[in-house]
Amino acid sequence: MGLPLRNDRRYTYRDYLQWPEDVRYELIDGEAIMMAPAPALDHQDIAGEMYFQLRQLLEDNPCRTFIAPVDVRLPRGDEADDDIDVVVQPDVLIVCKPEQLDRRGVRGAPAWVAEVISPSTAAHDQIAKRRIYERAGVAEYWLVHPVERTVTIYTLDAGEYGRPDIFELKGSTALQTLPPLSISWDRLVARLPAPEF
Repeated sequence: MGLPLRNDRRYTYRDYLQWPEDVRYELIDGEAIMMAPAPALDHQDIAGEMYFQLRQLLEDNPCRTFIAPVDVRLPRGDEADDDIDVVVQPDVLIVCKPEQLDRRGVRGAPAWVAEVISPSTAAHDQIAKRRIYERAGVAEYWLVHPVERTVTIYTLDAGEYGRPDIFELKGSTALQTLPPLSISWDRLVARLPAPEF
């Protein structure tokens, strides 16, 4: 993950839309955070495979899956788009409410979000984004760890993420809030490069 813009200014989606398209940012509580350069190949392989499997499983389903970069605007209430101060780009997401979609992306909490952990984004995904997704009401949040070959799953209960479930990337893992969807891991993991420790 890149560095925040170092100043005291609080940014909104209005500002975000004016920034150059060749540099990607996320907006976390008004702080602009430059995204890291292209992630490693294993990151892209995992995100792409998850999207591919979900896309097939969601054929003829009102839910839709997307892969980064897609802007997800997370308002705190009913503020206008220009005033939203949280805009994220999850690696893979599922949206089940068509009214949340517009030509700019998604407005409101997706039903499901997955982030594939990279060394440069680990703290951001595990701390800042987990807090943001919990506050926004994302029902299920997956953190896929390519090196450890695990997936950490948070599910929303009474507005909070409780203790996560952790599974090996082995066999298949079911989405807990959107059954009967699941991700199959074995063929994907077999083609990933060996972890570097």
